[in-house]
Amino acid sequence: MIRRGIGVQSFVSAGVSTDADAQAFITAAGITDATQQSAINTLVTDLKGYSIWSKMKAIYPFVGGTSSAHKWNLKDPRDLDAAFRLVFSGGWTHSSTGALPNGTNGFARTYFIANLNLDTNNGHISYYSRDNKSDSGTPIGTGTGGDQFVLTPKLQSGGSQDYTRIFSWPSPTTAQTNISGLFLGNRNSASQYKKFRNGISYETVVVNFDTKPSTALYIAARNGNGIAGQYSNLECAFASIGDGLTDTEAANLYTAVQAYQTTLSRNV
Repeated sequence: MIRRGIGVQSFVSAGVSTDADAQAFITAAGITDATQQSAINTLVTDLKGYSIWSKMKAIYPFVGGTSSAHKWNLKDPRDLDAAFRLVFSGGWTHSSTGALPNGTNGFARTYFIANLNLDTNNGHISYYSRDNKSDSGTPIGTGTGGDQFVLTPKLQSGGSQDYTRIFSWPSPTTAQTNISGLFLGNRNSASQYKKFRNGISYETVVVNFDTKPSTALYIAARNGNGIAGQYSNLECAFASIGDGLTDTEAANLYTAVQAYQTTLSRNV
């Protein structure tokens, strides 16, 4: 069976229909490859099946191999700041495996402001890294002081520490032995937040909620009051922003994302 969207041809296996949200993204991003279309469709239906889709505010699948394809938000594929589509700055390499920032001036502005779009004590950010580098910077984040919303896993061999913080300012903790895969910083409690790698919690940080940042999240850097810094050089193959998840939902998010990456032959 062949289904057609506006301006793009969508190929769907016999007996399998394309989800309307998946098709909207496929059309906006100009995805013509059948494998990529199928991967997007399955990702959307998996997230809906796990009851995670409704908790997402922005999903960046980084599919299509170009900056013009990688900028789109799967949840709202309109070319608007209000739809949280990405605007890339500095040095990036876009390919079929994702988007690779140069680690010196490359970042992407999401236009997502936690203080305007998330409830108190409630939020998550995730980043699928295809690299395992010691000088990894901040893959996604914003804020200074107690309003930090940052995902900053670090590699132990680099002599650094994990500075992931979800609406708080706790002390840094032990770095990771591997920073490839899906990292998730998640808060759904007033008194603690959790860090996950590949769907498994590796730390619970007991700390009270502080404040939500009023500055936009950046991908591949931290937004420090409108100034990008702590640039990352980890290739990104998926990122998300949204409401806080349960432990089961965090595990299911990894299952869905890893299946997506496997279909695209870029899983780590």
